[in-house]
Amino acid sequence: MTLLELAGVSVHYGRIQAVSELSITVEEGEIVALIGANGAGKSTTMRAISGIRPVSAGRVVFDGEDITRLRGDLRVVRGISQVPEGRGVFPGMTVAENLDMGAYARKDRKNLQEDLDRVFELFPRLLERRTQAGGTLSGGEQQMLAIGRALMAKPKLLLLDEPSMGLAPQFIQQIFRIITEINRQGTTVLLVEQNAQQALSRAHRAYVLETGRITRTGTGRELLADTSVKEAYLGVA
Repeated sequence: MTLLELAGVSVHYGRIQAVSELSITVEEGEIVALIGANGAGKSTTMRAISGIRPVSAGRVVFDGEDITRLRGDLRVVRGISQVPEGRGVFPGMTVAENLDMGAYARKDRKNLQEDLDRVFELFPRLLERRTQAGGTLSGGEQQMLAIGRALMAKPKLLLLDEPSMGLAPQFIQQIFRIITEINRQGTTVLLVEQNAQQALSRAHRAYVLETGRITRTGTGRELLADTSVKEAYLGVA
């Protein structure tokens, strides 16, 4: 079943067109990756899906509903949760308070403890630091917190924008293992990532975005074997 569809989506910043007639689909239960160089339009695409950035043309359809003009907070209620580039944790709030903020839009608050336990199972370090201010955590711990906060919204679709950015190698491996586990537990994932090797290794399907347009698509394995992708994004000549 198609959970997300972008049909001919274009996005502008003033007169500058950042995304041009973009069409992608994400099937329920998949990990789908968007890879591309800086400035290709990957983060803009995520913002268009979450409602942070309005689209100038095309449609965004989620779970069978046209949400093109729907406010971002209502998209969270529908089941879209984004982990932004740069993490965006609330630095003065504790880990526990940050996680509670992730559940602000939920009506089924009786199940919050169960979902909090799930987050702490995925990220035991957050349990250890639950009373610590978010701004005092390491970069890797803040990324864990940002993902945990997004999961507290109980999303059908988790948007991850550059989750490995600025992280030490050991944290990168850990974050990607957890992304795979989150998907295994039933959450669909759309992933934007500069680390193309990790993204394509985990993705069921992937799209290559260049200057706001899709230039290639295929399974993660197919794109890992694609010569042009290897040369451009994997450092293999």
